[in-house]
Amino acid sequence: MSATAGLRIVRMANFVAPASGGLRTALRELGAGYLAAGHEPVLIVPGGSASDRMTRQGRVITLPGPLLPGTGGYRVLTDRRGLTGLLEQLAPDRLEVCDRTTLRWTGEWARRARVPAVMVSHETADGVLRTWGLPEPAARRAADRLNRRSAHAYSRVVCTTEWAEREFVRIRARNVVRAPLGVDLDRCRPGLRDPALRARYAGESEVLLALCSRLSVEKRPGTAIDAVRVLRERGLRARLVVAGDGPLRARLERRARALPVTFLGHVADRGRLAALQAAADVCLAPGPAETFGLAALEALACGTPVVASASSALPEVLGSAGAVAFDDGESFADAVQLVLARPEWLRRGAARARAECFGWDRAVAAFLAAHDASAPAGVPVREVRS
Repeated sequence: MSATAGLRIVRMANFVAPASGGLRTALRELGAGYLAAGHEPVLIVPGGSASDRMTRQGRVITLPGPLLPGTGGYRVLTDRRGLTGLLEQLAPDRLEVCDRTTLRWTGEWARRARVPAVMVSHETADGVLRTWGLPEPAARRAADRLNRRSAHAYSRVVCTTEWAEREFVRIRARNVVRAPLGVDLDRCRPGLRDPALRARYAGESEVLLALCSRLSVEKRPGTAIDAVRVLRERGLRARLVVAGDGPLRARLERRARALPVTFLGHVADRGRLAALQAAADVCLAPGPAETFGLAALEALACGTPVVASASSALPEVLGSAGAVAFDDGESFADAVQLVLARPEWLRRGAARARAECFGWDRAVAAFLAAHDASAPAGVPVREVRS
C-alpha cells in the first residue's frame, strides 16, 4: 500500500445496535478523524430500515439487517449480493471491516478488486468463545482457525492493544499492526464531578461504584453485583449504578434484588454518562475478553479509577490508574478496597493522567497509518508498528 491523501475509506461493521457502546464510539470518532484529515469516510452498518445520510463522521449508510435472537438488539448485514453491488458502486480506495466472521468474505472481494483492506480486531476470538462456555483448548483451536482465515483475507489486521495482538502472534501472522483507540478528553473530564448527582445514588459515607457496560454474557456484568455483595458483607457500604442494557438485564435485576443496585438502562446522553462516571468513586470493568475498554478509559478521563478483569487487555490500558482482579466477586471486592485505600486526590489524579495518553488524534493517526493514508499534520503515529 502506498501513502496518499484524499482517500475514500469504506468501513463496514456488524453486531451494532442503538444501545451499542464502545464500537459505536470508535466508529464515530475514527470517521470524524478521517474526515478532518481530508479523507472521505463511508460507514455501512445494519439497522431496522434503510437510510443514507451525512453526519459528523462522514457518510453513513444503514441497510436493513435481521435481529440476532438473544443479543438484545444486535443486527447483521446478510445481503451479500446487495453489499457486493454497493461496494462496487462506492469504489473504495481502502476498505476497513470490523467483523472477522460474517463479513470476512469482503477481504476476498477487496483482493479481487485490488483494494487494500484491513480488518479491525475489536474482540479476541478465543476470549469470546471462552466466555460463552467453550473449554479453553477448544476455544483456542477454533480461534486459531478463524484468525488464520482472517489474516489471509485482509492486507492488514489492526489490533488495539498488545494483548489483542497475541492471538495473531500465536499463529505467526505477519500482517498485524497495532493502533490504540482514544478518549474525548474534553467531554470526559474530572470537572464533571457533581456532589448533587452523586448524592442521588449514594450517601456521603457510602462508596459509589459504577458499571458502564452492555449486559451480555461476554461482559460478565454479574461479577460487579457479586462484588457489591461481598463488600457489604465486609461492612463497606457500597452501592452500584449500572448504565447499560442487554439480554441479561432481567436476570441481573433478579440477582441484585436484595442489594443497593440501580439499573439505569442504556444512557444515550454521552454527557450524562460522563457525569455519572465522574461521580463514581470506582468504575468496574469485569469483561474478561475486552481488547481495549473504551468505557474504562472514559472513566479514567473523568478522574475515576477503574478495577478491571486481569484476563482482559485493560491492565495494559490502566497502567497504575486503578487495579486488576480475577474474574470473581471476592477478587473484585479486594481490588476496590485496594484502590479506595489510596488518597482520593492521588487516585483521581493518576486516572486522569493515564487517560491523557490516549487522545483520539493519536488514534486516528495510527489507524490512518495502518491504511498508509495521510494523517493531520503534526500528529505522531508511533503507536503503529508492524
